[in-house]
Amino acid sequence: MFSRGDLSLPAATPVSDRRRAKLILGGLLVTFVVVRLVLWRSPDSDFDVAGFNIHHLFTGVLMATAAGIPLALRPGRTRVLDAACLVFGAGLALSLDEVVYLIATDGSNASYLLPVSFWGGVVVVGLGAAWVVVVGWGGRGRRAGRDGSGAPGNRGGNG
Repeated sequence: MFSRGDLSLPAATPVSDRRRAKLILGGLLVTFVVVRLVLWRSPDSDFDVAGFNIHHLFTGVLMATAAGIPLALRPGRTRVLDAACLVFGAGLALSLDEVVYLIATDGSNASYLLPVSFWGGVVVVGLGAAWVVVVGWGGRGRRAGRDGSGAPGNRGGNG
């Protein structure tokens, strides 16, 4: 499986995990749509802590961090990791949604409803979703080769 000095993957390691990609993508897109609809309907909904307005950017970063670390470090498929995928996608949506909003507007509740904020969110979340698709489906049908290199005919060797 591993030779001395070889950091390649075992032969049966999939190049991508489409199940995780689907869960992350679902969490990302559903959260974006739900948050935009809720805040369009009730634009003055604020989350304040000790007098400070906590934009959903910060909540999203915390969610993505809490869920992303187990996804990066824990192998396998469990309900906990499935939930982490959904939370990671949701946190990513919350964070990405506010990127253009906080850069291009004054950060007010009314500005969140401006076209630049909406379309900026669509573009940035869309780019995030596209990246999930590229990474999640990028190795479609391929598995790492016998030596883990991704090349089916490469059996390794000393040459």
